[in-house]
Amino acid sequence: MPKLYLEEYARAISGQAIFIACREGILRGNFQYIIEDIKFLSRFGARTVLFHNMPNRFANQKLIRKLESRLPGTTIVRISPEADFYAAVLDYQNTLYKVIFLERHALIDLRGDKINSITTSRVRQTLEDFGDLIANVNFKGAMTRICQKIESGHCDRAHILPAGKDTVKHELFTVEGTGTLIANNFEESFHPVETDDQVDIVFRILAMYRRERFLKPRSKAYIREHRDAFFVTMIDGIVVGCVERKIIDDKTVELGALAISARFVNQRVGVYTVKTFMERMRAQGYTRFISLTNNPRLEALYTHLGFSIGQPAAYAARQAQSPGVKMFFKTTDPEELNQE
Repeated sequence: MPKLYLEEYARAISGQAIFIACREGILRGNFQYIIEDIKFLSRFGARTVLFHNMPNRFANQKLIRKLESRLPGTTIVRISPEADFYAAVLDYQNTLYKVIFLERHALIDLRGDKINSITTSRVRQTLEDFGDLIANVNFKGAMTRICQKIESGHCDRAHILPAGKDTVKHELFTVEGTGTLIANNFEESFHPVETDDQVDIVFRILAMYRRERFLKPRSKAYIREHRDAFFVTMIDGIVVGCVERKIIDDKTVELGALAISARFVNQRVGVYTVKTFMERMRAQGYTRFISLTNNPRLEALYTHLGFSIGQPAAYAARQAQSPGVKMFFKTTDPEELNQE
């Protein structure tokens, strides 16, 4: 069961308008779940708007009245069944903060993997130049409209979720999410761990990598005890990655426990985290950086950032603590760089 981080994540939606769109069949099949999710958002200060395209015939009147009675604080917009549903939602008003499309299935790529987050340029690049990224045939046309709305600056966030129990709640209040986030203007920040909730989120992100055997276990008690050594990367005020500072000597610091939420893999969050961490450490006088990992993604990241693979004699003792694990090394000392 995903853990909800109510206090941390609620700040991102409090006072904001959230638009939830679902077509007739999806609304009928998930009626109670959708009502529960919308009421949940309202309790945390979101202003909600629900779009549907149920025909306004006698057989639907009872369901439509039930929507109105169960969601008195929600603006309910009925779109004509003959209209282009996605276009009507996106054109409802000039600017949309967050729009959520509830679909029958998660948005997946051609390998069958759920797409967690993606930028509009990546959508266009894959669709136009390299073939189809999106395997959901019926949703491909809507993607162009969504990209246009975001690229014009008239929509901050679009979510495509598989309709079901707690799907909206888990998308907006958990580390893992439930669907696909499409956005361009991620606001990144980097700072030391500050709250117990952030300790919990770091622990949960690290646990994902621990299960893949890429990280040594870090208990929640360990993270809490060494809180001053842990730093987090946040997007829109929400923790999405972390790194642990491990001092080796007066010139060297190790990047430990580097991990990015699966939600934001391939969004350059790792690049931002490593670069910002190194800048912070250089300001404190450190000029050498090491990291030990066998995680293929991190290996590619360190190589991209100019780290070399090796076992400098100065760090033999550290290497001995992790036999069989590759060591990545980089120096920013001008004199050492001139000697290379």
